[in-house]
Amino acid sequence: MGVPKFYRWISERYPCLSEVVKEYQIPEFDNLYLDMNGIIHNCSHPEDDNPHFRITEQKIFLDIFHYIEVLFRMIRPKKTFFLAIDGVAPRAKMNQQRGRRFRSAQEAQKVIDTAISKGEVLPKEDRFDSNCITPGTEFMVKLQDQLKYFIVKKISSDSMWKDCKVVLSGHETPGEGEHKIMDYIRYEKSMEGYDANTRHCLYGLDADLIMLGLTTHETHFSLLREEVKFGKQNRKKPVAPEEITFHLLHLSLMREYLDYEFSTLKNTLKTFPYNLENIIDDWVFMGFLVGNDFIPHLPNLHIHQDALPLLWKTYITVLPNLGGYLHDGGVLNLKRFEIYMSRLSQFDFEKFDDHFADLRWFQAKSEEKSNGNTVNKQIRNQFGDDTIITASELANLTGMGVDFSGKDKQLNDTEEESASSDESEEALMKREFRMHKDNYYMDKLEYPRVDEAVLREQASEYVKGLQWILHYYYNGVPSWSWFYPFHYAPYISDIKNFSDIEVEFELSQPFLPFEQLMGVLPAASKKLLPEPFQRLMTDQASPIIDFYPSQFSLDLNGKQQDWEAVVKIPFIDEKRLLDAMAPLYVKLRDSEKRRNKHGPHLLCERSHSELEPYYAPLQAKSFPNIMHNYCKIIDLHKDYFRLKRECIVKGVMKDALTDVYFPGFPTLKHLSHRAYLTKAGVKVFQMNSRSENFVLKLLDNKLENPEKLAEKCLNREIYVSWPHLSEVKAVEFLTETEKYVYDHEKDCVVKVATSKEDSDNFKSYSLEISRQYKSRWGVEIGEVRALIRGKPLSGKRYVVNHDGSVTLVKLYHEMKEYYAYQSTVLDLKVAESKTPQISDINKLFMKDLPVFIMSSENYGKMAHVKSVSGSNINLIVQNITHPSLSALCDKHEKRLKQYLTNRHGASSSEVSSLLFSRITGILSVAKNHGPNALKTNIGLNLKSNKKDLEVPGFSWRNPVTKEWFFSTRAARDVTEFKKKFPRLFENLEHILPDSGHTVSESSLLEGCSYNLQDIKKFISGLPSSSADRLPCGSEVLNDEDISALETTIAETNFQVMKEELTLQSSQIFRPSHLRGSEPPDPRAEYFIFDRVINVREGYTVPLGLTGTIVGIYVSSKVQDTIYEVLFDEQFVGSFNIRGSNGKGYRMPGSALINISYGKRKTQISAPKVREFPFSQSSAHRARYDNQKNHQGHPVNSKPQNKPKSRPSDDTEYQKFWSDLAEKSKYSPKILQRDSQTQKGREQKGDGPSLADAAKKLPIPETPEEKKEKELNVPKSSSAAATPQIPMPFTSHMPRVPMPG
Repeated sequence: MGVPKFYRWISERYPCLSEVVKEYQIPEFDNLYLDMNGIIHNCSHPEDDNPHFRITEQKIFLDIFHYIEVLFRMIRPKKTFFLAIDGVAPRAKMNQQRGRRFRSAQEAQKVIDTAISKGEVLPKEDRFDSNCITPGTEFMVKLQDQLKYFIVKKISSDSMWKDCKVVLSGHETPGEGEHKIMDYIRYEKSMEGYDANTRHCLYGLDADLIMLGLTTHETHFSLLREEVKFGKQNRKKPVAPEEITFHLLHLSLMREYLDYEFSTLKNTLKTFPYNLENIIDDWVFMGFLVGNDFIPHLPNLHIHQDALPLLWKTYITVLPNLGGYLHDGGVLNLKRFEIYMSRLSQFDFEKFDDHFADLRWFQAKSEEKSNGNTVNKQIRNQFGDDTIITASELANLTGMGVDFSGKDKQLNDTEEESASSDESEEALMKREFRMHKDNYYMDKLEYPRVDEAVLREQASEYVKGLQWILHYYYNGVPSWSWFYPFHYAPYISDIKNFSDIEVEFELSQPFLPFEQLMGVLPAASKKLLPEPFQRLMTDQASPIIDFYPSQFSLDLNGKQQDWEAVVKIPFIDEKRLLDAMAPLYVKLRDSEKRRNKHGPHLLCERSHSELEPYYAPLQAKSFPNIMHNYCKIIDLHKDYFRLKRECIVKGVMKDALTDVYFPGFPTLKHLSHRAYLTKAGVKVFQMNSRSENFVLKLLDNKLENPEKLAEKCLNREIYVSWPHLSEVKAVEFLTETEKYVYDHEKDCVVKVATSKEDSDNFKSYSLEISRQYKSRWGVEIGEVRALIRGKPLSGKRYVVNHDGSVTLVKLYHEMKEYYAYQSTVLDLKVAESKTPQISDINKLFMKDLPVFIMSSENYGKMAHVKSVSGSNINLIVQNITHPSLSALCDKHEKRLKQYLTNRHGASSSEVSSLLFSRITGILSVAKNHGPNALKTNIGLNLKSNKKDLEVPGFSWRNPVTKEWFFSTRAARDVTEFKKKFPRLFENLEHILPDSGHTVSESSLLEGCSYNLQDIKKFISGLPSSSADRLPCGSEVLNDEDISALETTIAETNFQVMKEELTLQSSQIFRPSHLRGSEPPDPRAEYFIFDRVINVREGYTVPLGLTGTIVGIYVSSKVQDTIYEVLFDEQFVGSFNIRGSNGKGYRMPGSALINISYGKRKTQISAPKVREFPFSQSSAHRARYDNQKNHQGHPVNSKPQNKPKSRPSDDTEYQKFWSDLAEKSKYSPKILQRDSQTQKGREQKGDGPSLADAAKKLPIPETPEEKKEKELNVPKSSSAAATPQIPMPFTSHMPRVPMPG
């Protein structure tokens, strides 16, 4: 759990620290470490608030495997893959684990009780008890066996895993997962020959991983975690891990930010040198004072109240007088720390100063009140939940005269001098402060009296706790048995006079698994223990029954969230616990005894020769045995990676390259800038930051001769978007009045004419780039005086030369983007890639290598290499039959023709056009008046102009006219809504014409017998409520179409025939992760019902598996568009798609070859060509045309194969339909044609005639429709709108297919 709220706070203070990344944007890493417990929890109980949710162990294991596979494929570690699961933890951690598990069991029971009280019938099967994710349970034993099987399978069969060393440190090996990882890194650094430029990636959810990563002092260290969403919002769980947005937090940047944070010390330190590594170590240490998993936070020090800047400012003030840093490699200097705490204690008194004045005010007011609860509520309202008010103080304030059993007398003993009439206010305040703190110790820590011995104990135990954590972070576990023995920390001002204490720890031994289970589990989870131990938790005669209270309280203690609260349960007495357990061990079964042991780390490596078969775990009946096993497993002692303190290498390695850029690792170097703190309101997450942010201001913004700058930039690789540098190939250099391009024929830069449109585009893009830099990254780049337009690097591929040699060349997207010139780095020393390169065609196309054919006749077919003859590749090709889907296409397109305009939808539902428009969107109801009025939405949310979202199957927006259309299903939902709440609709008909965007609750519900909750409950039950909201232009098949498709696939007799074929290497696609996001065929167009094949090796979907596109999720970037595919067979990791039988997956274009596109290319006269003038292809075409209008010319520079012209009469007919669609208020979503053209369909009676269509020409707008348009058409739809950056048309986007 780490440090609460730390991750968000630190990410906002240093805005460039964390970036959202896609799989194709990940840099090269040598080592990948997984803190596995977060994965296990996410895969086993994703819906804790749903009492009906059930999941099998088999499903959990499969999901865990899949998640690991996705992370491995994303990072692709070159050397080491370390999987760490929490083993038995030190006692210092077990106290926190105990509190969390007690609270978890309590919350789970509340969810169940609430459901039962509502009359809900719950499944008979037991819910998954997340407390079983603790070492020693049957679940963890099974998981360990399953993970071993999974690793053996991957190393034996997956080429991506064969060169990587895999270490599994399971639940049997003592230690927390992340700290076992730190032990391994320290061990590696101590080895001779260690690469000082090793690139580390650590995946985990704990915020304290930031601190742990910094303690390694490795210069290339990043943290990977899922995107964090804060605030109240609909957090729909992604269907597949590939859909998860990941954050990459760069500790290399963190080091540079910290250098700025403490830069003033460079001028103030006189007696010892400024050293960033020591600064970082002290920064980590100061973070302990706000609390973590091992000690509680100091009173009134909360991250959300900017406690960290207070600690740092105190440090900056004190450090010059300390003579050295606070600790040295984990060894605390007590004298220096005591001086630091003495200065920090001023905060205690200042905080009480404010608190004291308020207390006095309430004490006076309490004389007018007799109800103490009322006063207490007023205190909380006045001070907020963060204020710590003890029971004694509350009694004094309310005048309740509570007797605290001698406590008041003790206070008088402590303060021998009574307050006299002439006592100064400051002296009175100090006396009150002492009384306030004494009340805290007696109330919170339950001391009968407070004296010097008590304060000494509090100070020494807290300092011991800090030293224990320092050792734990820097040197490994100093003691398995030590723990902090209090729920609360002492006041800062009472942590004093400790410089002479001796801080020594006895290493001792970790608990056995069953001992930890007895120490952390509540009685509600007793089934996770062997039966002989269960009665110790429930039998009233048990000698340790007091360890397992059924009822306990939570104390927020100044925090805001329940999960941050102190769980007030008794600490475990180790001796009593072990004594109670000892007699019961003889009753354990042999299998239970085996569970109660510590075990080794497992080192798994690929063997050069085949080993004995590896048999699947007994509980994994569906897993096949691994008959061809190439994985050798070596046991490493549980302490193998733990080093003696004197053997640990501290600080930065001397051979680390700090002046070389490692691609993917951002840096604040290379551009001149200054950093300063201000409240810039950056938006790192879903809302603007309220605290201070470090802003970076670029200093060198001079624009030299544009022509000379263009010559430096164009037709070469440059790095853009500082500090997150990425490689692009520059193709244009622009200023507001000039434009330069590279003329390849003349082999030089030339100036070309610019238009007013170019000038307008320059202004709009410059403003947008500058705004985005400042609002998201906290970077002031200044006025943008020049733009560079370039092609981003997408990947690399091998090219075979005429002599048979092989060259690795870079691939660039045809999509071009704009970048500010002042954020560009031209000359950069870049570290070489560590990926081994192939230099010979025979190694590139090795025997039995799976490849795919790109030539027209066999486009998309899978083959295997038989041999290589010179530059020719001899293949064995698989010819697979494919199902005929034309009938399904016809049926689907016919349904899409039935979409209604807003007017016709209103007529169908018997409501006004305005009401139909509002009820299908968002209709806000204000519960009270004023600018801060609470609002609730009672609209169906079927459309969103602002977010550019529609609901496939219910709503659709014309990408050209921006007009909305609705299906009969949507109209039916509105009809049902009106039928259920007729008076509500009557009121809306009267209210809406005169209302703005919000209506009042009182006028809306006038005369109604129901409330807003009843309305919301009804809406949540409508079919449209559970439908996906997707970007406009997306297209998906509904459940009926998918069911029909599955039937067709099941009835298809798939036959595989093999033949031999010889091709040139240029006609073959060789799967390779080096290609990045580059699609196999950038020209390919995708449509619903297209047949595709997976060409991505190491992916969740098996290589070469064929399927059908059933959904297209569009994006502004080619590499982010996702294709939903229903595959022909099930596979591990597949999921259900709208009722499908578990054969679905969502794929990027880079993982697919579109077989149907290949067939369309080869057809001279297609028997039938589907056209989607107002669906997927038209949406892309509209985006393309819009981009052309902004940029002045097409984005794609490569010439496209233009289709031959159609007959003139057909062209005229198509033009009519195009004009009708853009101008008419009655426009179907899909206008289809076959090889006979639309005329042919008209003659068959399948389509509207010209005469009928002409009758549907525009009708004058009514006043209601005008108001509807004003409310629905966004301002951004105007021609003058600022373009998004980037919104390019990309080469993979489908065109309207036409006959050749």
